[in-house]
Amino acid sequence: MFAVKNAGKAGVLFLAVLLLYSLFNQAQANPRYASIVLDADSGEVLHASNADASRYPASLTKMMTLYLLFEAMEKGLMTLDTAMPVSAHAASMPQTNISLRAGDRLKVREAIPALIVRSANDVASVVAEALGGTESGFGRMMTDKAKAMKMTATTFRNASGLPDAAQTTTARDLAILSVRLMKDFPQYYHYFSTQSFSYKGRTYTSHNRMIRNYAGVDGMKTGYIRASGFNVATSAVKDGRRLIGVVMGGKTAQSRDSHMASLLDRGFERATQLAKASPEAAKPAAKLVVSTDTVRQVVRQEPVTRAPAVLQRASQTFPVQQTMITDELGWAVQIGSFRVPEQARERASDAARRLADMEKAQIAVNEVEISNRKLFRARLVGLQEDQAKSACQRLSRQGMDCLVVRLSGS
Repeated sequence: MFAVKNAGKAGVLFLAVLLLYSLFNQAQANPRYASIVLDADSGEVLHASNADASRYPASLTKMMTLYLLFEAMEKGLMTLDTAMPVSAHAASMPQTNISLRAGDRLKVREAIPALIVRSANDVASVVAEALGGTESGFGRMMTDKAKAMKMTATTFRNASGLPDAAQTTTARDLAILSVRLMKDFPQYYHYFSTQSFSYKGRTYTSHNRMIRNYAGVDGMKTGYIRASGFNVATSAVKDGRRLIGVVMGGKTAQSRDSHMASLLDRGFERATQLAKASPEAAKPAAKLVVSTDTVRQVVRQEPVTRAPAVLQRASQTFPVQQTMITDELGWAVQIGSFRVPEQARERASDAARRLADMEKAQIAVNEVEISNRKLFRARLVGLQEDQAKSACQRLSRQGMDCLVVRLSGS
């Protein structure tokens, strides 16, 4: 028996050494290679190889473009229906694109999936000019935001990731950006799992096969230019734990995806081992999932907050009364998180108007803290499970982002 146990340990040690040797050889054979895997909630790095080496982001750049677009929407500077003008510069952007023409106008709701699914360079320029005046000006905004996020090794020059020798980043910085996108804008995260979209009669399919081929992956973004190789940032959840992975410099899309899958497998195994070794690490991760018609139906369960909330019947108008959320309220539809309570209340009221036939729905505005920022969360509460899911589906079909939440006692 002793010999069998020792043989088993020796086998595990051999596999670990073989893995390290394989990664070393890959890094030596491919100077563009870099990778990192981390726990999205604790920030603990589970794997890193050349994670701080300078690399070209390629179309992973568009994650920062989307971050600034989401931020503008949160500030009320844009909505999903804002129409952005297409300049001659934007229309001239090379493939991949959606063949925009100078003088066209592109709505934000069209731009978001075009950036994620098609990785459209012309759309990236449209967003850049709408937010920054010029693409170079937007590049400075992107770099400033990166520095504020402590992405200290990142410089942006354009919104698309098209070749520019000065546009560089690291695998670690892109992992930081991935986490911030999810935690700062959970109401928009579902877009990163979109697999197809249609524009002007043409349907585009996503290059991100990780979402289809690896159980638990629900985002994020792929990228490629000749100088970078094949890049991917991936978010995956398993047993309540969410990991972020970044692989850069893949020689093919297939080999990149296969390597990412292997890194995630080992990351989840390591996270499980750490959880067993430390009970504190075993706490379930926050779940950043949505329930709309653009992504698989997933429901998040969370404890009921005991803080006062502003509640009103969906069919009523102001003024509203102060009350407490109770366990009996059961299910809710979350509309989003906003900087000021008036904006949250207005958004929830808009959702309620769209669901005027739901008599039991109530508007709730709660103060929450997300990423050390005070925000106000807008919800429709007092619903049963089927009502909440139906309501979110209806709102989604009308272009309103939403999230089904199950409230439970804590």
